[in-house]
Amino acid sequence: MKKLFLPFILLLGTVGLVQAQKKIETVPQSSADVGMKPIQQGNWMVGGSIGSIGYSFEGKSFNAAVNPRAGYFVSDGIAIGAEALLGLTTVKDQDNIWNYGIAPFVRYYFPEGASSTGRFFGHGSVGIAGSSPGDGATITAGANVGYAHFITQTVALEAMAGYNYSKATVANSNKASGLGVSLGFQIYLPGKR
Repeated sequence: MKKLFLPFILLLGTVGLVQAQKKIETVPQSSADVGMKPIQQGNWMVGGSIGSIGYSFEGKSFNAAVNPRAGYFVSDGIAIGAEALLGLTTVKDQDNIWNYGIAPFVRYYFPEGASSTGRFFGHGSVGIAGSSPGDGATITAGANVGYAHFITQTVALEAMAGYNYSKATVANSNKASGLGVSLGFQIYLPGKR
């Protein structure tokens, strides 16, 4: 009996060790059922566009920008706030241009077409900007539509596309307008109720 007890204990230990080594595979969370909770009155949103590209029709230039933003929900589905305009513009046969500015914005989340994990929205802004090789301010405006897909209860990935316009306030300045696309994220923070 003693000769069978030791191999039995070794077999039991090996089976236990093999069971402990099994991998538990987890799938990363790709969406969350949030409904109206993140876009309720009193909540905050922070984030921005972490990559933005655009092409100007008039100047045949390419631009890339980073636009951090913060907003407050004044009503369910309506946020107001401000975004920083930080970017680089390259123009054919000219020096690169560094852009900076600030623009207040209004964002409206459409109830139509909404799902429990995502929302369509409209985003409009008007602001003042400047650039590295120049004097004077530039008036900027943008009208964009986008989609926010919630990957957790408080974080959404976003895609926006729209029309952007700028007109410098200095003499002999030209307007610039064009289409733009941006990708980014927002963090939705609950407010005090």
